[in-house]
Amino acid sequence: MDMKAFSLEGKIAWITGASYGIGFAIAEAYAAAGAAIVFNDINQDLVNKGLAAYEEKGIKAHGYVCDVTNEEAVQELVGKIEAEVGAVDILVNNAGIIRRIPMIEMSAAEFRKVIDVDLNAPFICAKAVIPSMIKKGHGKIINICSMMSELGRETVSAYAAAKGGLKMLTRNICSEYGEYNIQCNGIGPGYIATPQTAPLRERQKDGSRHPFDQFIIAKTPAARWGNPEDLQGPAVFLASDASNFVNGHILYVDGGILAYIGKQP
Repeated sequence: MDMKAFSLEGKIAWITGASYGIGFAIAEAYAAAGAAIVFNDINQDLVNKGLAAYEEKGIKAHGYVCDVTNEEAVQELVGKIEAEVGAVDILVNNAGIIRRIPMIEMSAAEFRKVIDVDLNAPFICAKAVIPSMIKKGHGKIINICSMMSELGRETVSAYAAAKGGLKMLTRNICSEYGEYNIQCNGIGPGYIATPQTAPLRERQKDGSRHPFDQFIIAKTPAARWGNPEDLQGPAVFLASDASNFVNGHILYVDGGILAYIGKQP
């Protein structure tokens, strides 16, 4: 096998919401594989923090302010990327939010907001780059899904609905545009150790694990939380020529949670 199939040399990768966290880790891996990095975030402060973080890693990144739920703004951004960097070869729909509210306490407006960011925005961004991908004769779209694309859980009705919809949007993009050599796949992260989840992993005063930490460890065959770096290999694979015949697939990077019913009490 020619290992050059995993190279992203000469490719332009746009990762939404990649100022930090999972998006940043994926962008870092793409840069190491040879891609030019483009990212956006919701405000200039986040973009500036992202640019500083990339510079610290020795990565030249192009950062833009854009609300990915705004179709007009996204279309304008894609035009700017094409003019300043080049046509997008790889799109990673990473930007997302979650609202942990019991369903009967959640307003319709709050529900719609989660759907807008986690489902409508990937549709808007994919729609914006597909025409140039068709013209170029190739393209990779990677949607950051979730285990909630498959499972339900208390307080995340909007998030689960959005991520379930994103799974099916992934399959539909594959169905509509596979003939143009465009591959659309998803990555479903398990529970990942990030600054956002740090409070759930703090040791209690008596030295014991946080109850939620205990729950995740017990439910994960790997017996640990994932790290952002655990997503890098799968993300590079799905962005590279090595995955040219993989389409409409959701790759769960979850330490085995979805395969596991749990230990008998």
